Amino acid sequence: MARKEFIYRGKSIEELKRLSLKEFAQLLPARQRRALLRGFSEQNKKLLEDIKTDKNPETHRRDMIIIPEMVGRTVKVYSGNSFVPVTIITEMLGHYLGEFVLTRKKVAHSAPGIGATKSSAALSVK
Repeated sequence: MARKEFIYRGKSIEELKRLSLKEFAQLLPARQRRALLRGFSEQNKKLLEDIKTDKNPETHRRDMIIIPEMVGRTVKVYSGNSFVPVTIITEMLGHYLGEFVLTRKKVAHSAPGIGATKSSAALSVK
């Protein structure tokens, strides 16, 4: 079964890569469009350069919007305690890097402590 070609707002990934940043911004939702039209910060510009030069970039910039130039690359994004590698695919276009790196772990409770409930007072203490 053949894989369906990716289309974003009527344009293929090759067409999206040929667009300028302003033209691509017009395809995005309002919040992302506004952020792109304001321009990148110095840290975001440095991250883009690192991605283009095929370095293995690590970043704290969770607010970076994924643009077509980044597709197919791997970026390590900070989750609050470690850098998590994120491979950027076409379906991520227009989203923020931070959306793909969770900052909280699943809560795993163990047995209750002594005195946590009335019934736990009856447990034997070893």
